[in-house]
Amino acid sequence: MTRVLLIDDDVELTMLLQEYLAEEGFDVATNTDGRAAIAAAADGSVDIIVLDIMMPRMSGIEILQRIRKLSQLPVLMLTARGDDVDRISGLNLGADDYVPKPCSPGELAARLKAILRRAKQPAPGSFGEMLKAGQLLLNPGNRTAEWQGDPLELTGTEFSLLEVLARNAGQLVSKQDISKRAFGKSLAPFDRRIDVHISSVRQKLGVRDDGQSWIQSVRGQGYQLLLD
Repeated sequence: MTRVLLIDDDVELTMLLQEYLAEEGFDVATNTDGRAAIAAAADGSVDIIVLDIMMPRMSGIEILQRIRKLSQLPVLMLTARGDDVDRISGLNLGADDYVPKPCSPGELAARLKAILRRAKQPAPGSFGEMLKAGQLLLNPGNRTAEWQGDPLELTGTEFSLLEVLARNAGQLVSKQDISKRAFGKSLAPFDRRIDVHISSVRQKLGVRDDGQSWIQSVRGQGYQLLLD
């Protein structure tokens, strides 16, 4: 069973989500202390973490920062509805996705399954296949990456996004196509998930000799991975 750690100090909501996710086949542990999430990331005792941003003593943002220093374990953030600042901060720090509160248990379960598919399940027939695009080398089979000959640490979401761009290197890929190919869903209006994840990948790739990003954007259209 997929092991989920749910970190939230809203006990009533936590019990509701735990019951629903258990019915969906998840093995769910709960905790009101964010330090439990950091410990889980360190010892690998869970498969994914659901983390509320508004936590006492230590915020969800700070907890996520500490997790990312230890692991690329998938993390889904629970955010206040309409709070774009927290959402963008979480995605910038490496969260795989977010769900606004109050949230539907069904939506949460669907998002968890989607994140886990991206993180763990390679495309059919991809074992042994190496995808090379310029100085980028991807192995879709074990979802590892190298950039300029060095290991490239990516979250599952970042890998899926970069794989789409690499398979179309040198070509413009629309945001809608990226969303459908990488995440299996259409892009909702005003949804900035892709932009924020692209920003994170750009930072990891660094800049070209001319100072430009390796991932170019065309305003209102999409993104393009440069080959050289």
